[in-house]
Amino acid sequence: MFNNLSDKLDKALHVLKGHGSITEVNVAETLKEVRRALLDADVNFKTAKEFTNRVKEKALGQDVLTTLQPGQLMVKIVKDELTELMGGETAGINLKGSPSVILMSGLQGSGKTTFSGKLANFLKTKKTKKPLLVACDVYRPAAINQLHVVGEQIGVEVYSEEGNMDPVAIATNAIAHAKQNGHNVVIVDTAGRLAVDEAMMTEIANVHAAITPDETLFVVDSMTGQDAVNTAKAFNDRLNFEGVVLTKLDGDTRGGAAISIKSVVNKPIKFIGTGEKMDAIDVFHPARMADRILGMGDVVSLVERAQEQFDEEEARKLQKKIAKNQFGFDDFIKQIQQVKKMGSMKDLIGMIPGAGKALKDVDIDDDAFKGIEAIIHSMTPEERSTPAVINGSRKKRIAKGSGTSVQEVNQLLKQFNQMSKMMKMMQGGGGRKMMQAMGKMR
Repeated sequence: MFNNLSDKLDKALHVLKGHGSITEVNVAETLKEVRRALLDADVNFKTAKEFTNRVKEKALGQDVLTTLQPGQLMVKIVKDELTELMGGETAGINLKGSPSVILMSGLQGSGKTTFSGKLANFLKTKKTKKPLLVACDVYRPAAINQLHVVGEQIGVEVYSEEGNMDPVAIATNAIAHAKQNGHNVVIVDTAGRLAVDEAMMTEIANVHAAITPDETLFVVDSMTGQDAVNTAKAFNDRLNFEGVVLTKLDGDTRGGAAISIKSVVNKPIKFIGTGEKMDAIDVFHPARMADRILGMGDVVSLVERAQEQFDEEEARKLQKKIAKNQFGFDDFIKQIQQVKKMGSMKDLIGMIPGAGKALKDVDIDDDAFKGIEAIIHSMTPEERSTPAVINGSRKKRIAKGSGTSVQEVNQLLKQFNQMSKMMKMMQGGGGRKMMQAMGKMR
């Protein structure tokens, strides 16, 4: 996520991060490089210029040149200004109506239909809502079918009307259906349209006027950069939407849309899409994103994702097994499954401070655990519960059954033993205190 921008900003701030002589001249030179990095990332020119001017003004106003750690203070100012540029505070979604009505708008190919499903799944699982998806893309039958497939996948009802070509009527009828059937959130998926298409823009404005949504979200493909920002302005002039959704942030995104869009349309980014799976959706936190752009990681989000997969009863059982030296490969594979549910490996590693930069040239595959799982599944129940019984002949059989080598089986057994010892150590006083502290965070 934003790898190129992160690298360029890191290079630009490198001189100031050291403990060498820092002058007003090299602060100005550094900010010139920062501005160039932002422009290369497709950030709006006016936004980039105003950003670096504000950073310079604050830096000189806070006597950066005379502090003991001028580099660190300079990075903090850049981080704070970057956070402010992207919205400052985290913006929540408005769900006050009965039912709450959310209108999705956006360009063709922005990922709007998929995101409608992700949002329904998010509200269902995290907000315990009963959402209804509404198919109002009457021009593309495939879009209606796609929404039905998505709805079935996440267990959410989809409302559509075969043969009806009036999205205003469909949306109005859907809200009546939601009231009658106990749905407390209605998500209306509309046709993708071009900002220059006057007839289509009038149509969505009519839908908006008829259903008076609590939230109108503009969905934008973050890979389109500055074009996305310009389009957002055109849509906002007609719909006055409440917030922005950035999709495809897991791709090779330059970052321009995320950084520029708030300053141009003065509307917050509310959600981001971070992958293809239905749970690949995150609330947008400007401060956390600024940390990630500056290579500082995002430990808070990482902990939150881990806590979502955390089962207290399972944790207690696991703790007892570790204490009795009964932790086996069946337990290990359960932990792997929980990690996989947290999201893509590349995204997770990007949340660890310094890890994203250290592993930037390493291709991290989401199938990274496939070989380990194959080895474990090739073991007998006895071998999985009591790894100590695995001798030379068993290793050969396991390697053959998993399509791996004896060397790879040995490597896994060695890593497993090391991990078991570390977990046993964690059962001591320090480990218990840490677990108790984490429990209080929940």
